[in-house]
Amino acid sequence: MGMNGFQWFVGVVEDRQDPKYLGRVRVRCLGYHTENNDQLPSADLPWAHPMNPITSATVSGVGQTPLGVVEGTWVVGFFQDGAEAQQPIIIGTLPGSPDSLPVVGGAGFSDNVNAAYPKYKETDVNRLAVNDTNNPHGSLTLRSSVADRDMFVGRADFNAVDLQVANAEPEQLAADDGVNFSEPKTSYAAQYPHNHVYETEGGHIREYDDTVGAKRIHERHASGTGYEIDNEGTKITRVKKDNYDLVSADNYVHIKGDDSTTVDGGVRVFVNANAETNANYTIEVGANSNVNIQVNKGDVNLVTSDGNINMKSAKNIQMDAAQGVYIKAGTFSADIDGFWLEKVVGNNKKTGKKIDLN
Repeated sequence: MGMNGFQWFVGVVEDRQDPKYLGRVRVRCLGYHTENNDQLPSADLPWAHPMNPITSATVSGVGQTPLGVVEGTWVVGFFQDGAEAQQPIIIGTLPGSPDSLPVVGGAGFSDNVNAAYPKYKETDVNRLAVNDTNNPHGSLTLRSSVADRDMFVGRADFNAVDLQVANAEPEQLAADDGVNFSEPKTSYAAQYPHNHVYETEGGHIREYDDTVGAKRIHERHASGTGYEIDNEGTKITRVKKDNYDLVSADNYVHIKGDDSTTVDGGVRVFVNANAETNANYTIEVGANSNVNIQVNKGDVNLVTSDGNINMKSAKNIQMDAAQGVYIKAGTFSADIDGFWLEKVVGNNKKTGKKIDLN
């Protein structure tokens, strides 16, 4: 092989259903095979082996799977058996600009079985790499449209509250307004030939865009789930269905700015599922900050099945109820170092088996 020179060929892939799962394809070669399918059907073409790069081990499943070409792909290679031309080896593919589309049952040198490729009469280079505004890539249209992006998402908004307490001046709890946010539009601004694109026949996409001033990394599942990192390092992640994050050990998250989370449904947090000792749920808020909990319509329930509910304040504990305050306890004790002030507009009634006033 190669001792007396190589026997080269250029041809078109017409079949890739290799019964031995070796990644082989049947190739109709220019100058060696006729385009007449009646004289030479695709099933009688020789199987061609693809050549993988040296960076791929290609043994026992290790390395790159040799399954890149499709029916209709133009390839170049050589015949391992020379002039016999029965053992072709593919060393690369050739992009072009087709002037016609395949038809089922058409002539050879085309995808005459499925008529799937080529899909259009334009360059075989991916539309995302070319960035022709007259022929935009379908995924780009979706990522740019308002309909496919989350717009004007509401954030937590704490309303100002006027707090009336006994024996004290009214106090107002300041509002904490949450401004709506929207999913940013894609920062795609690729310039040929700087965007390196890989797209599968099923529509999965990977981009490494080196366009000056618009560098990006973009990876997208055909369903629309994926992420994009823009030139400044901002990352947009979109999951079209469910999302699972499973961590077998510890998990650490550090956010140097603000954290805004909007949940349209409910939120459930289960801590210490294995009932271990000292596996606490701890929330610490730094100085000069408040903890605001607001329920627009509904109850706030705090329940402990086995243990105490403890509250301690360096200053006051204030409650303002528009209707009543009800306490039911086995024992009610109050230890007051200062004075006890009761201001009752209506009746003041105390009922007990025995009332001692000292």
